[in-house]
Amino acid sequence: MIAESWRAARSSVPPGHLDAAGCNVPSDRTLDTVIGHLRHEREVGGYRAVPDLHASRAALAAMVGAGADDVAFLESGTAAMAALLGGWPLPPGSRVGVTRAEYGSTVMLLYRLARLRDWKLLELPVDDDSRLDPGGLASMLAGGLDLVVLSHVSSHRGVVQPAAAVGRLCRAAGVPLVLDVCQSLGHVDTGDAGATAYVGTSRKWLAGPRGAGFLVVPGLAGDMDAAAPALGGHEWARRDVPTFDGPGDGPGWVRGQAPVLDGPGWARGEVSPLAGAARYETSEGSIAARAGFGAAVLEHQALGPAAVHARLAELGVTARRLLDGIGGWRAGEPLDEPSAIVTLRPPPGVDPEAAVEDARSRAAEASLLIGTVPVGRAPADLPTPVLRISPSPGAYQEDLHALARVLDR
Repeated sequence: MIAESWRAARSSVPPGHLDAAGCNVPSDRTLDTVIGHLRHEREVGGYRAVPDLHASRAALAAMVGAGADDVAFLESGTAAMAALLGGWPLPPGSRVGVTRAEYGSTVMLLYRLARLRDWKLLELPVDDDSRLDPGGLASMLAGGLDLVVLSHVSSHRGVVQPAAAVGRLCRAAGVPLVLDVCQSLGHVDTGDAGATAYVGTSRKWLAGPRGAGFLVVPGLAGDMDAAAPALGGHEWARRDVPTFDGPGDGPGWVRGQAPVLDGPGWARGEVSPLAGAARYETSEGSIAARAGFGAAVLEHQALGPAAVHARLAELGVTARRLLDGIGGWRAGEPLDEPSAIVTLRPPPGVDPEAAVEDARSRAAEASLLIGTVPVGRAPADLPTPVLRISPSPGAYQEDLHALARVLDR
């Protein structure tokens, strides 16, 4: 039923599309919403064509047990993570726990912040499948952590992390948990994690357009703020800022020199964040993409998230059991892992990069769209590139069998 409903909402789906984890197929309604908003902006002007996204925010927030005011829309999951962690008020010497399977861009960001702010990055213990060990985490929490950052489902490995157990342990220890749900929201259940903050994107399992991401921060702490204040998420602490007629003509300016902006009437650089997660937004962005993302979230809600999760888990298990061992390719996660991200390691004795690219090319010749994951996506956890197969809820099992024939050549 879910498969038929998903297909019915899309009058045109690329044949053999097995790359939902890269960029999913938006519905006709989502596409029409994006195009319709762009037309509306052209007709009335971009600043007048502001959509009401409250219902979309509320639907998105409900998926993680939050409220509409806890949601901020940004340009991508990466931008959302940077805005969140870049503004996190951790003092020098703070200890941040992260697994070796963390997404490459987040690791880059953490390395940069650790150097600039004297944070200490500590590796959280995982098993052979790179699944976080709750017992090991509990010991590290007891030893002292100030923040935990975790990808619920990795981009390079379809293992579902025990987010609910991690959330309970972090809450009991009073340690904030940032949960990256880019590959899990719309894919697996996220409602019981109880994280401090969630970072995600539009274009994957929620099947929204590119150019939209989000941040959900339930019960935002008063000292949390964006990495950089901007109009749209902040306001001046005082509103009596003077108007200057020209360089050097007003208080706070020094003729012939750069303005120091500290004269009478200025707020001396002080700004106030808006209430709720709105402080992480800016006054600019692809509003059409945000409107389309909102339509996709509401559509996912109407389909029934639990039924979608079950369908995706079924497809993932089917794909792994079918493809594991074909042509020497081996699954990168347990065969019965309840996720629709299926990774395949290259056969032994071959150039892994060449093998992955050759398989992707041959799949394309057979009208099958699959993904590849480079080592840079998770350099501490991924020894070689891998193939990634990620069917959407409307995927046909015939496409999986066609891919098996490609890999068996």
